[in-house]
Amino acid sequence: MLITMISVILFSCGQKSSADNVAKTTENFNLNWNFYLSEKEIDFSEISKEQFQKVNVPHDWVISGAFDESLGKDAWATGYIRSQGYGYYTKEFNQEIKEDELVYVLFDGVYNNATIYINGHQLGFHPYGYSPFYFEISEYLNTDGETNVLAVKIDHSRYADSRWYTGAGIYREVSLRTANKMHVPVWGTFVTTPKVSKQEAEVAIQITLSNAFAQDQEVEVQTSFVDEDGIKIAETVNKTLVTKKAQKNIQQQVVIANPNLWEIENPSLYTAIIKVKSKGKIVDTYNTRFGIRSIEFDADKGFFLNGENMKIKGVCLHHDVGLVGAAVPKGVWRRRLQVLKDGGCNAIRSSHNPASKVLLELCDEMGILMQDEFFDEWDNPKDKRYNRWEEKSTDYITRGYGEHFQEWAHKDLKNVMLSHRNHPSIFQWSIGNEIEWTYPRNAKTTGFFDNMTWQGNYFWSEPPHSVEKIKHLMKTLPRGKYDIGETAQKLSKWTKALDTTRPVIANCILPSSSHESGYADALDIVGYSYRRVIYDYGHKNYPGKVIMGTENVAQYHEWKAIMERPFISGTFLWTGADYMGEIRQAWPTRVQPSGMINTASFPKGSYYMMKSLWTEEPMIHMATQTLEKSLYKKENGNLIEKRRTDGNIICGVGKK
Repeated sequence: MLITMISVILFSCGQKSSADNVAKTTENFNLNWNFYLSEKEIDFSEISKEQFQKVNVPHDWVISGAFDESLGKDAWATGYIRSQGYGYYTKEFNQEIKEDELVYVLFDGVYNNATIYINGHQLGFHPYGYSPFYFEISEYLNTDGETNVLAVKIDHSRYADSRWYTGAGIYREVSLRTANKMHVPVWGTFVTTPKVSKQEAEVAIQITLSNAFAQDQEVEVQTSFVDEDGIKIAETVNKTLVTKKAQKNIQQQVVIANPNLWEIENPSLYTAIIKVKSKGKIVDTYNTRFGIRSIEFDADKGFFLNGENMKIKGVCLHHDVGLVGAAVPKGVWRRRLQVLKDGGCNAIRSSHNPASKVLLELCDEMGILMQDEFFDEWDNPKDKRYNRWEEKSTDYITRGYGEHFQEWAHKDLKNVMLSHRNHPSIFQWSIGNEIEWTYPRNAKTTGFFDNMTWQGNYFWSEPPHSVEKIKHLMKTLPRGKYDIGETAQKLSKWTKALDTTRPVIANCILPSSSHESGYADALDIVGYSYRRVIYDYGHKNYPGKVIMGTENVAQYHEWKAIMERPFISGTFLWTGADYMGEIRQAWPTRVQPSGMINTASFPKGSYYMMKSLWTEEPMIHMATQTLEKSLYKKENGNLIEKRRTDGNIICGVGKK
């Protein structure tokens, strides 16, 4: 049930908010865990106290292992580190709980196939390693003062289940929330800014109220809006009745005069402080940080932030950072983001999985746009060993999220969106990455592959098949068990059910087929992966559809193509930083060296080239290159530009 309430706005400029006096209901649950790694599956009872080691989370058990050449092709994708095993975590804690209280435990990310227990009771199973989840544990807590034991079992026996380094363990943060039975539940708010200008902004907040009591509850909901200095700038109060054992959504709305907008250079933030009162007493508080900003994409003019036309200067980032693996401290992320921003970067694509809470908070604070990506696999698996053809990925160790997609995709997508949608940095929801490979007819329709009569190059040529022929082949070739268009429509529908303020996008490796398969019809924006050469093709044949680069190499010609086309909003370069796994070269190469910065976040040559294009700051950078990799060659004693067989100058060496 949704009730909209337009209430009186009380302005109190210069008045300090009482936020500091609000009782804290959420606590950090990262310290003092016990960990044991087993080669085989065992029961917790088989592990002695002495066998456990003390750890704090976030914790990635893989990164402490040794690189091993003998792992061969099975670990090319995951970085030559042996990660196979079963991880067992326990945490002991004392928790006083009153009769009118509930307790939740929240996990921001556990990789992967995790089973959670409290005091021996199994709370549930969570397979996806990148989506947050929580459990309400109140009824299983000890009330006699006895110590409680939270336990997590992780099955990472499928150690080659990804195309890149994943790490393993409770590698993101954990928290514990205690709340009154009449409360705002976990992820129970959604703040939007329907109208934004420098003169005033309309701020709407949807609040879910949960009543776990056996009686109806009449409550007062007071929401104060404060700026970064803690100054209260608006307040609204409503009364409502929440029936027993039920939830209810209410809407509150305020207008803020002369708002400080969330911008790239000045990312101003606000906090909505919600107090739920029953019989004059505060029974629950819930804080939500948000930003005031508007986003718009136009098929002809590109991207606008707060009404200002700008190019998206983005990079793709995996979730590992060098020696810390997947358990990345906030300070390490902050330094990496600052280096990238100093180079002109203004956007991150969380390739190819949802970002962590810590990373999103930093993007909010630092003024960096975020494309939050849900999945790398849908109905069918991708190849993990060679990252080329899905038919080769059939054995136990390479079975990834694809085997859980049918059952878990909706829940995982929903969890990600509910927990992330208040972050102003998020400006796009990506439902998938290069999915077309896993639906065989999509590659066949384009004419790029298995076409003996075609002499072109995939990266440099337009599709050899006409739009009409692609349409014909899409209708006549075997459909397969699953249809990419139908799955895309399903994911898009789920996304828009939770948020219509941000566009749905996907990274399409075969956009010429995606435009005709029904895939692009599910998208607000079609992202082109390494298909700079068909920007004009897409704009001409599908003039009403917004298109942009979502994965391109860090080379001059890629950015030149964007600057010359107002209808292209920008791009995300592959990649912002070197990352472990997805290895193409022989041992001892252990990382994918495509980044603008290395694993320790030190700039490389491509970083300085892009900085010269992305910033107005005068700069010079000098570097050396081997003749073999150079864009030039020696001929008759002269240094001349290398050319391809078709006579065109080679604009760059090296492909993803």
